Amino acid sequence: MAVVKEVLEIAEEIRDMRIRGAGKIARSAAYALQLQAEKSRATNVDEFWDEMKQAAKILYETRPTAVSLPNALRYVMHRGKVAYAGGADLEQLKFIVINAAKEFIHNSEKAVERIGEIGANRIEDGDVIMTHCHSKAAISVMKTAWEQGKDIKVIVTETRPKWQGKITAKELASYGIPVIYVVDSAARHYMKMTDKVVMGADSITVNGAVINKIGTALIALTAKEHRVWTMIAAETYKFHPETMLGQLVEIEMRDPTEVIPEEELKTWPKNIEVWNPAFDVTPPEYVDVIITERGIIPPSAAIDILKEEFGWALKYTEPWED
Repeated sequence: MAVVKEVLEIAEEIRDMRIRGAGKIARSAAYALQLQAEKSRATNVDEFWDEMKQAAKILYETRPTAVSLPNALRYVMHRGKVAYAGGADLEQLKFIVINAAKEFIHNSEKAVERIGEIGANRIEDGDVIMTHCHSKAAISVMKTAWEQGKDIKVIVTETRPKWQGKITAKELASYGIPVIYVVDSAARHYMKMTDKVVMGADSITVNGAVINKIGTALIALTAKEHRVWTMIAAETYKFHPETMLGQLVEIEMRDPTEVIPEEELKTWPKNIEVWNPAFDVTPPEYVDVIITERGIIPPSAAIDILKEEFGWALKYTEPWED
């Protein structure tokens, strides 16, 4: 049973965060499955399906928190599983898997554009917007508003310890948008000059809670206190089906050397632990709206998206597990 080397390479890049950002991770995972199907040397349908499940498992295990990854795999593998169970032959099954992967990639690329169009309608001329981390969907909202001729300014938090704010600041500036770059802890200080908060999401739970880069919850809390609108821009594949079963979302703990350089850490007293959580959870009551490619919803409508998009994911077994 052979998993093609391209799949292993993509898995490695996702694990090492060389491929980052939920949309990119999702599209890369779907593309890896497409490559597995295209390059497979399997001679019969059972062997082919075993390879596909093997590849999906390897990809699934790379990043625990990024829900877009399993959702991309579910999208492709679910369609394959239905065909396989229905007795498709090797050529048909290959075609269905490759097609599902291409379809997912296409929809995902279009989603960011749609979110930009829908979200920009909620941005007004003269708005000062605060954002955190680096989110394609959130950037799309701001960029589209700017292209509509709205005079906006964006306050970008640096987003320690990986500095994703630097990427956001430069990208927004490249479109001509005026940017103010501040340290994370200055968020409350500048909330009084902010009109809207626009952030992305890594995943969204069934009750509309938002899992996103560490620091998101603090900004949403401060925005709530200042009566500033908080908008979360997120593709529907960020909605987390497993939370339907009451599972708590696992928060990824990352390497302490991202916070304190290794050389320095070696000199520190042993009774100091460095904790580096990648994400936090923003309760739904701190979120005003979620902008998806299918329209704007209140957090309480998250369950409807989950039922429509991932109804099949309520079953306990993943399509690559049985």
